[in-house]
Parts: sequence; structure tokens; C-alpha cells
Amino acid sequence: MDNNKKKKQNNDDFNWTRIFRIVLGWSAILIGFFLIMIYTKGSEGKYSDVSFDEYQRLLRDKKIESAVIKKSDNNYEFLGKLKGNEPVNINGRTFTTDKITVFLPYTNVDDAFIKSLNEAGVKFSVEKDDGGWMGPLLGAIPWILIIIFWILIMRRMQSGGAGGSRNIFSFGKSKAKMLNESATKVTFSDVAGADEAKQELSEIIDFLKSPGKFQKLGGKIPRGVLLLGPPGTGKTLLARAVAGEAGVPFFSISGADFVEMFVGVGASRVRDLFEQGKKHAPCIIFIDEIDAVGRHRGAGLGGGHDEREQTLNQLLIEMDGFEQNNGVIVIASTNRPDILDPALLRPGRFDRQVVVDRPDVKGREGILKVHTRKIPLSKDVKIETIAKGTPGFSGADLANLVNEAALLAARNNKDVVSMRELEDAKDKVMMGTERKSMIISEREKLTTSYHECGHVLVAKMIPEADPVHKVTIIPRGRALGVTTYLPMDEKHSYSKEHLEAMIAYAMGGRAAEKIVFNELTTGASNDIERATGMARRMVCEFGMSEKLGPVAYGQKQEEIFLGREINQHRDYSETTQILIDDEIKRTVTAGMSKAEKILRDNIEVLHKMSHILLEREILDAEEIDKIMRGEELPPVVKETTTLVPDKNIETKKEKKMKDDPGFSGNVALAN
Repeated sequence: MDNNKKKKQNNDDFNWTRIFRIVLGWSAILIGFFLIMIYTKGSEGKYSDVSFDEYQRLLRDKKIESAVIKKSDNNYEFLGKLKGNEPVNINGRTFTTDKITVFLPYTNVDDAFIKSLNEAGVKFSVEKDDGGWMGPLLGAIPWILIIIFWILIMRRMQSGGAGGSRNIFSFGKSKAKMLNESATKVTFSDVAGADEAKQELSEIIDFLKSPGKFQKLGGKIPRGVLLLGPPGTGKTLLARAVAGEAGVPFFSISGADFVEMFVGVGASRVRDLFEQGKKHAPCIIFIDEIDAVGRHRGAGLGGGHDEREQTLNQLLIEMDGFEQNNGVIVIASTNRPDILDPALLRPGRFDRQVVVDRPDVKGREGILKVHTRKIPLSKDVKIETIAKGTPGFSGADLANLVNEAALLAARNNKDVVSMRELEDAKDKVMMGTERKSMIISEREKLTTSYHECGHVLVAKMIPEADPVHKVTIIPRGRALGVTTYLPMDEKHSYSKEHLEAMIAYAMGGRAAEKIVFNELTTGASNDIERATGMARRMVCEFGMSEKLGPVAYGQKQEEIFLGREINQHRDYSETTQILIDDEIKRTVTAGMSKAEKILRDNIEVLHKMSHILLEREILDAEEIDKIMRGEELPPVVKETTTLVPDKNIETKKEKKMKDDPGFSGNVALAN
């Protein structure tokens, strides 16, 4: 532990203690140099200062043997040596040395001055005063600064940046970060909704802590574990929990850290990473987003990416090559397992593939409990209700929901988070932020009200449809109105009847507009798009067409390097294409006809529900059920708010063309 701290301290480019020591050392050298120069100057002999009158007397008495005249600024300094070795007493003053000095009041050495020295028999020379030891020092200062600057630059280059290696070519070193015990730990108690994944990883931790229990039965330690799952499901969080639970060295690196602008750097970093792992074995190496370096080889546009392939080849060799890496376990995460190279996924490299999927209702409840640990909740909060009302949410979505609820409560100056904030946060995450300031005409509000009530009424009249959770005509996000559906239970497969019901209530809004107003608007564009897409999948993928039978039509072609579908190969004839188009049109048209029939049979309920929605703007499931039963709703108390229109707001026509304001969403629609 102490060695790790010392290593981290030595590799820190901004270690002020080290910089202070360097400055202190150079300061001591300069001070010592100054002292030596001062001592050297003092050892030349002491000079006694005399007045100009005394100097003239000594010169007249021919007591001066020799002299050196130095030019100093605007005058001259006379450095003279007296005759004899005994001290001289002049005018009551005794010179303890035979050297005198005096500043001459001359601006220039003229002929008269030289004549006076010659008459006194003084041997003299004229020199330019260079300041003594200060002259050479001032001349050496620029060179000293250049040397110090060069030393700092070299030390900076040798620091190796993030790698910390004392080598000028340290960009070939691994950038893996080693987690130490003092870091904030994440344990399995902080992870919920992924029980199977936790169990798989717990076995890895047990193997590292007590390998004998497994080895006595002939078991071998797994080489690698690949965490698969959609974004936000907690793959990286699980890896951090493994680091907190394992109690062994844990190296963390991103897949993007291997690839650099220099050729061969990625492979060099892979080698260095596993060399560090061998030194600290048993240990765990975590590679986040491995698809950045582990994509299918030979899939790059224009002939492939040699540098990326070299890095992948080196990773394959290190994980399972001629040299055994005993005690080094690699954990990687990705949300695109379909684009990984097959050689990376074979047994012996990534022995286990752990799927971390979106949590079910029980998992969502556990995740919400984890995220609400440090949040004060009111007594009316029911975590299980929120969990049931958020199907399809990932762990990141639920964390965002709880955070939004806390922000809403703080905005309202509350001390605790109530159920209302959680519900409002859920609506915000699922449907978008309310845009109450958006100016909408009464005609558009009425059309939107009938459109949304068409969705609601059709969904309520079809047994196979998902229950309606809430409907609103308050603009949210890009939509003028939104209807949300929440399934009663978790579904993993869908029947043909259920898919047809989804198409029918998706077309309910268009059917209501056609029946009531006898006109078609852009508000159903998204509904038609979703219904057509669902019908196409029923015909081409799910084999739910009686004419075409249980056959899949159209082979998807995905560009691995881009990671997305760029083409769909048509492996059927023109005649089959015509049949596919006819079946898609028939399926959507049948849903539209079914929706029209339901609405015509319940036209009074449609009118009543539409006017109530127009008045209240929001209806929840309980209020919708009361309207369907013919019961009266209690009067609504509206909040009075003053809206200031924006001077730069776009006209309604421009808004329609730009943002498609008639968009109507079904956020719970599962494809």
C-alpha cells in the first residue's frame, strides 16, 4: 500500500514537494557560489579608504609605489600600494595595510593627471572596472536559466504523462489505473436488479480468494468475463463492485485508451498492461467499452484499420497464447456484442458472457431503494408503485428519476421528497418537460384532445391492449399531447393479437380526427410511422402473415466498423415485394378500421372524455375509468399562472413545419 502511494507520488507531474526540493537545491548552489565569490574578493587584501587630500599628500611625499586606476561609472577609483611593509602614519591616521583606495573626482584621465603620477614615480595601469564577481555572475545568469529550463523540460518529458513511466517514449505504456484500498468502495450491496450477474461475478471473487476449493475438483480459473447489456444497466457499476469485493489488485482501462495516433502503440499498451497484471497476480483487469478495440477484423471502410487490428491481435495473444497468464482475469463490458470479433468470444478467452439486462419490477424496486437511501422520503412514498410504473427503465433511468424528484422537491422548498415529486419526475423522464408557455389555439387544443382520447378509448375497448396510465394535452417535449400505457406485467414475447391491438390504438388518434372533424392533420405522423414499422416487422420478421407464411424476408447488412445498419439485402423477388407491401398496408388499414368502428360505437363517450380532457388537461387511469363508467368527476381547481409570451416566438405554422407539433407518443410501446 505504501509503495503504491509512493509510486503515485513520484509519478505525479505536479508534485509540489518535489518541485520545492528542486528549487531549494538550486538556491543552495547559487548561495554557495555567492559566498565563494565574496570570500575570494575578501582574500585579495584589505584596502583602507583615504580622503582625496590625504591621497594628494601621499602622492607629493612619494609614498605610493604603484597603482591600478579603474573606471567606475562617472569617476575613477584609485587603488594604490604604499612603499615599504610598515604601516604609515599620516596626519594622525595609521594605515593598518599598505593598500589604499580613493575615488578620484575626475571624469577623464587627462595629461595633467598622468604627469602628476609620473613625477611621483608611481607605476600605474588603467583598467575598466567589470564589477568584480558580479560581472561574471550577471553574464552567467542567462545560461543558468537555460540549463534550468532544459532540465525541467526533460523531467516533464520523462514523467510519461498519465502513464507515469520514467521514459521519454512512455506513450507505449499502459494507461491502466490501479484502484487502491483507500478509494471509495462500491460493493455488491450497492448493486440491485442484477442478481444473476452478481452470482456469476461472486464465483470469480471466490476463486481469487480461495482457489483451492475449486482446483481440488479440477476446476480452472476463468480467463475472462464479458458483461453484455443495453446502456445504463450497470455493467461498469458491477465491475466497480467486483473491485470493492475482490480484495486483489484491480486495473481499470477504457478500450479507447489503447488506440493512439502512433502505429504500434495499442499493441505496446496491451503488452504493458498484462505485464503489470502478471507482477500483481492474482489480479483483475477491467476493460470498459471493449468494442472500441475489439471490433470485427477486416471490417473497416477502405481496407480495414491495421492499427486497431494489431491491438486486437495482441489482446487475443495475451488472453490465450503460448504464454500463460495465470491469476490474471479480464473483465470487459460492451453494449454491442454483435460487432465483436469471434476470436475474442471463444472459450479460453472470454469464458463467460454475463448478460446484464434491464431489470424487472423486482429489480427496479431494489434499484430505487438503493438510490433513495440518502434521500429523505415522505410517508406517502410507495417504492413498489413507482417500480411497477416504470417498465423498461434501466438503472441509469431510475437514478435519473430519483434525482429529478429530489430537484423538484428542492425547487418547491420542501424538506422531503413526496410521491407527487416522484410521479412528476417519472412523467418528465417518460414524456418530456411540460411546455405550458407554448401558445396553442383553441382549435388545436380541441383537435389534440380528440386525438388523444381516440388513443385512450380504443385502448380501453381492446382486451389485448396495454392499460392506459395517463393522458395529457399539455405540450411535452416535441408533442402537443401524450398518451402513456403501462403493461400489467413484464412481457418478453408478444402475440399477434397484442401487436394488432398496438397498431389499432396507435391509429385511434387519426380515426378520431377523421370521424369528428372529417380532416387529416400532421398529428398522426408518428403514430403512422410506428404502426407501419410494427406491421413490417410482423410480416417480414415475425412470420405473422397468412399469405407470406412463416418466412423471414430481407437480410440486414450491418457495417461493423460503423456499428449500424446501412443496408438491407433484398433476397426475394419483385412479386414477393408487392405481396409484402400489400400485407403491410392491409395490416395497418385493418387497425385503422377497427379503431374507427370502436369510436363510432362509443362516440358519446369520446365527446364527453374529450371535453373533460380539454378542461382538465390531464387525466389519470382512475379518472379515465370513471368516465368510462359514466360517473361524474369532482370539479377541478386550476392554478392561475401568468405567462409572458416571447417576442421572438415562432408562428404556429412555422412551428408545425419545423417541429411536427402533432406528434403523439406511446412511450411504453415495446417493439
